[in-house]
Amino acid sequence: MALQCGIVGLPNVGKSTLFNCLSNAKAQSANFPFCTIEPNVGVITVPDDRLIKLEELVNPERVQPATVEIVDIAGLVKGASKGEGLGNKFLSNIRETDAIIHVVRCFEDENITHVDGSIDPVRDKEVIDTELQLKDLETVEARLTKAQKMAKTGKDAAAIRLSGVLERYKETLLQGKSARVVELTEQEEEVAKDLYLLTTKPILYVCNVDEDSLRNGNAHIDAFKEAVKEEDAEVLILAAAVEADIAELDTYEERQMFLDDLGIEEPGVAHLIRSAYNLLNLETYFTAGVKEVRAWTYPKGATAPQAAGVIHSDFEKGFIRAEVIKYNDYVELKSEAACKDKGKISIEGKEYIVQDGDIMHFRFNV
Repeated sequence: MALQCGIVGLPNVGKSTLFNCLSNAKAQSANFPFCTIEPNVGVITVPDDRLIKLEELVNPERVQPATVEIVDIAGLVKGASKGEGLGNKFLSNIRETDAIIHVVRCFEDENITHVDGSIDPVRDKEVIDTELQLKDLETVEARLTKAQKMAKTGKDAAAIRLSGVLERYKETLLQGKSARVVELTEQEEEVAKDLYLLTTKPILYVCNVDEDSLRNGNAHIDAFKEAVKEEDAEVLILAAAVEADIAELDTYEERQMFLDDLGIEEPGVAHLIRSAYNLLNLETYFTAGVKEVRAWTYPKGATAPQAAGVIHSDFEKGFIRAEVIKYNDYVELKSEAACKDKGKISIEGKEYIVQDGDIMHFRFNV
């Protein structure tokens, strides 16, 4: 199954509007809580100028970009960890995702209600953080009891290590902090990977603003950035309503004129998609031929056989070697043949770590 980013936030912060801008899927968007009940999944194209350049050089029959899955999840309210609102469903949906895009409302509009009656993105963030942390604490305490019993024998090294990790998680969660701030060794990460804690997932914050704040900022944005400055997380400023207007324009020229008027180079959702891709720890390699130029998604740090397996499992099983051209070399020399003449095609074996932007051709035997 593809890796997924889940869009979360309180009701009426702009999650579904943003999702509709990202995806061809049309999530219902209305001015009342729990508008989104079932999670909507969108398969989103990842913007990549390198793919456009390769298309110009190769002139293939078709082009296939990389994609990432975005899930729009029902709005959460205080008490969700105890089943309030759609809490149990929300928490179950978010547990199934691999990373979190947390949307907070940073604009005033008396025509759009807020579940707490006022605009305070820091408070809103803390509501969601608390609910996720409480659910994780429940998970950690249950697992800790079991792990401690197994560790008492002194013979189960994994249980001893897991107990230590769980104790640190518990201490952190009781302090009102998310489990992701706990630093683990490689061995500790291995024993903790099946805990599936909500607050260990990587996170990206999106401040949803109005058009004026997109240009000039506002106090809500400043307060939110201050509140998360110690977290290892990116904060994007984006106007979902403006993105919706951009998405409705028919031509590239119309969209570009709109962006020029706003003083920005590209739609905010393009930046968001790339950030989501990075949040999932994904990178891209390319295959380039007259039939198809294609971007392939692989987890950062993958070996050549693992990257080949993204195309087909037989490629990984029968991997012999990979022929690799660096993207910059291909663009400079303008063809595979020219790269070969200049000695710019390297032959790589099973230990090669694929680099973002590599243009690859695999040799295999099954």
